[in-house]
Amino acid sequence: MLKQQPENLLFTAALALALGSVVVCLCPSRAFAAARKSPSKSAPQDVPDQVNNLMRQLYGVQLIDAGKVPAQAQDLVLSALTAWMTGGGLEKEPGNYSVDVRVRMQLEQYFSKLHYPMFGTPVVFAKPWSGGELIGAGFTLGWSDFDRVNTFALYEIKDGTTRQVATGNFFPGPDMHYTVLPPSASAAFQFFVYGDRLGKSQPRLDVALFSFDGQKLDKLWQQQDLYDGKITVTSETVTLRYLIESEYVQAVQQGQWPDWHEDVYRVTPKGVALETERLAPYKSVS
Repeated sequence: MLKQQPENLLFTAALALALGSVVVCLCPSRAFAAARKSPSKSAPQDVPDQVNNLMRQLYGVQLIDAGKVPAQAQDLVLSALTAWMTGGGLEKEPGNYSVDVRVRMQLEQYFSKLHYPMFGTPVVFAKPWSGGELIGAGFTLGWSDFDRVNTFALYEIKDGTTRQVATGNFFPGPDMHYTVLPPSASAAFQFFVYGDRLGKSQPRLDVALFSFDGQKLDKLWQQQDLYDGKITVTSETVTLRYLIESEYVQAVQQGQWPDWHEDVYRVTPKGVALETERLAPYKSVS
């Protein structure tokens, strides 16, 4: 078959219009051909999309099988937060919100595109320290009630400058909360991180004491898997109340209530020191 030149095609189309005929041109237009040669590039993903795309890989995956994905999501969020904090993001937020609220709102924005059953829960504190302000910005990333990971970073605001000074990890599994201790004689910044993980019948308490001396963050003490554990923190002590699972099972089988184990620790610059331990009737402890 002879190939028609472009001018012949134009002549054919004009002749068809004159004769009232309809001609379908099967040759692609120059614009369409150019579009095929140069496909449009998608815009780079923002942080919420990146976090969602990472976390969606964990649908139906248990924590033990999650591999590097949780750590990658944590690093992504902390990197974005650090860039925002050190790049003047706090100063650009509305001034009628406190520092901790502004940081929490920024973290919530990073988690805004996560889909059920995935969630990101920010936990933030802001406290004066050493002539400036120390911010603890952490979060729980979860893809089920059992599969959760926790991390946090410390930022210092001083002399008009914001910088990241430390990062830390809490145990995988529980949710996460803070209690900041008043300044101690050692001048170190001390705070408890604690949370509950779901168990077979009762939640388990995890708790750790961290200390920041201006240079590095240390974990001074920890307790894990306290059966139905409760924590009470004062300016000088931490009290843990918990059950022993085997004692609880035996008491319930006999139609009785087990005793609480109550341990009172004195907080020191180097950690905690056990002061008293006793048994307390189960019903007398709220």
